[in-house]
Amino acid sequence: MRKDFDQLNYYEMLDIKPDAVPYEIRHAYNAALQLYQPGSLVSYSFFSDGERRAILSLVEKAYQTLINDQSRKDYDATLISRGEIEARDESAPDLKKPVSVFHISRGPAARTVFISSDALKNKISQSRIITDILAQSELSGEDLKQIRTELGLTIEHIAEETKIRVNNIRSIEEGQAEQMPPAVFLKGFVKSYLKCLGLDSVEELSARYMNTVSRPK
Repeated sequence: MRKDFDQLNYYEMLDIKPDAVPYEIRHAYNAALQLYQPGSLVSYSFFSDGERRAILSLVEKAYQTLINDQSRKDYDATLISRGEIEARDESAPDLKKPVSVFHISRGPAARTVFISSDALKNKISQSRIITDILAQSELSGEDLKQIRTELGLTIEHIAEETKIRVNNIRSIEEGQAEQMPPAVFLKGFVKSYLKCLGLDSVEELSARYMNTVSRPK
């Protein structure tokens, strides 16, 4: 566990902004549970069982405090008095509305729809581009991006399904070595990413990617 985790405020623990609405708090809480639970591909090698229990206990306390209107107001007042957050304008209209990853927009904005695992595998088998990429001995971030694009999946969809931060997904796809997490962390991200794409032979493909990014430029 990071030694300063218990020094973070509840918003920082859940990685949300002080003006987050309830659905954002619930989403962040569920994401944190998946990140720190035993067996998590993303964090399995970084925390002992005791550290996980301590983190999950803090995450639970943060959630229970922020999801309740009165306890959140009391907590916010404490943070405001310490100068950690600014007071919110309660009279301002709340423009945030919950949008599920499976929501289909009726407007001109791009639509995000759920694609089943079978549908993804069918797309993969019919795509010459993906077949050619998977036949290569190397697998780069650009290759992963091309596969994702060919399947019609957005970065936001990958982030929602895997609980990996959007900036980490972009770093993986763009090959930004200086922005990537440590190798043992990165491998877990890549495996989750590949599974989300509906690809088989995840272990072998992730090894190909790791070999590519670890090679000196």
